[in-house]
Amino acid sequence: MAFSSGSRDEDEIADINVTPFIDVMLVLLIVFMVAAPLSTVDVPVNLPASSAPPREREEEPLWLTLTREGDLRLGEATVSAAGLGPALDRVSNGNRAAPVLLRADSSIPYGDLMRLLDALRAAGYLKVALVGLEGGPRP
Repeated sequence: MAFSSGSRDEDEIADINVTPFIDVMLVLLIVFMVAAPLSTVDVPVNLPASSAPPREREEEPLWLTLTREGDLRLGEATVSAAGLGPALDRVSNGNRAAPVLLRADSSIPYGDLMRLLDALRAAGYLKVALVGLEGGPRP
C-alpha cells in the first residue's frame, strides 16, 4: 500500500525498485562461482611449514604431489613411479629445464621422498623445489 502526503497525485506509487540490487547480486554470484574453483586445490596434502620467504616464479611449474597414501600425482593425474619420466616429458613437452614443484605430505617417510627425488634426477629434471606452508617455525 502506498502512502500519500496529499500534495502529490493519488496514483503515484512509492515502491522501492529492487531490480538494480538483484542485478548486482547476480553478478556477484557469478563472480564467486567462477573464482571459487580456481582457488581450491583438489589433491589434499598436509604440507609441513617453512620459514623461507616465497620466491617469484619465472615460468609455469610442473606440480608433483606425493600423497599420504604414497600416490604420485602430476597435476591432478595419478602416475606410477616407473612412468614418471615419460609423464613429465609429455606434460613439459620435453623441456627438462622446467621447474618441478614437489608437494609431499608431512607424514611421508624421508626415504620415500629421497627415492622420488632420485627418480626426478634420473629422468633429467634437476630444477626441483619443495613446497611448504608459509610462516613456519623459525630455526
